[in-house]
Amino acid sequence: MLSRPREIVHTPDSLLRRPRFLFSSMWRDLLASRELAWRLMVRDISAQYRQAILGIAWIFIPPIATALSFTLAKEANVFTVGDTDIPYPAYVMFSTALWQTFVDSLMGPIQAVILAKPMLARVNFPREAIILAKLGEVVFNFAIKLVLIIGLFLFFKVSVSWSVIIAPVALIHLILLGTLIGVLLAPIGLLYQDVSRGLNMATGLWLFLTPVIYPVPKEGLFGILVSWNPVTPLLVTTRELATTGTLSNPEGFWLVSGFTLIGLILTWISFRIAMPYVVERVTS
Repeated sequence: MLSRPREIVHTPDSLLRRPRFLFSSMWRDLLASRELAWRLMVRDISAQYRQAILGIAWIFIPPIATALSFTLAKEANVFTVGDTDIPYPAYVMFSTALWQTFVDSLMGPIQAVILAKPMLARVNFPREAIILAKLGEVVFNFAIKLVLIIGLFLFFKVSVSWSVIIAPVALIHLILLGTLIGVLLAPIGLLYQDVSRGLNMATGLWLFLTPVIYPVPKEGLFGILVSWNPVTPLLVTTRELATTGTLSNPEGFWLVSGFTLIGLILTWISFRIAMPYVVERVTS
């Protein structure tokens, strides 16, 4: 027996006036997008590394290069770093991998809608699929980096706490924060290329306001800026759960996590409402 295709009805009323229908359609499209998201993720990962000579090694190269650069600079006394809970090379390598995962989750939605622009204009499908595909790619890339991190921890004999088993929870919150910002900017990024270029510059500055290459400062204006950085409690908590097991700022972690979860729902709503208008504009 053939199943009837889903009927789509367009009305002039705003979806915000029908919240029950809005949320039910959001949930339905999220479930319906899983298979397409998987196919897009596999396609994007294969295309990303198939045409590169070094292939999947490019996942390892950026954190290795960053960690090596900062380790050599520290040994040469170019800058002073306070005491770290684990050997500095392992500290900066792990932190760099976490930071790059955040950046990937931030840039992913913007890159996804730009690459999918021809498909968005011609095919009616759940837009959530392209976001889920990028999220899957972010998780895949971090899983590959994790092999390098484990090897580094074994080399430096870094002891880990039992709390390492719940570290993925904090990591998911870090990824969701990046996704929140990326989805919020995705419709604008589809209209203007300045968004992607501006974010590349902004994340470079943002890196130095995040305790990736140094411990969390406790004093001064710089310490205040770092503490107000929303990435700080999520990244630091993930790092602490995976190593010492002692949390320095659980309140900040839950505050930013709560904001992220609520903001992600609101951003998802705005993404669904804005995308039809944005796609119509870029294709007209």
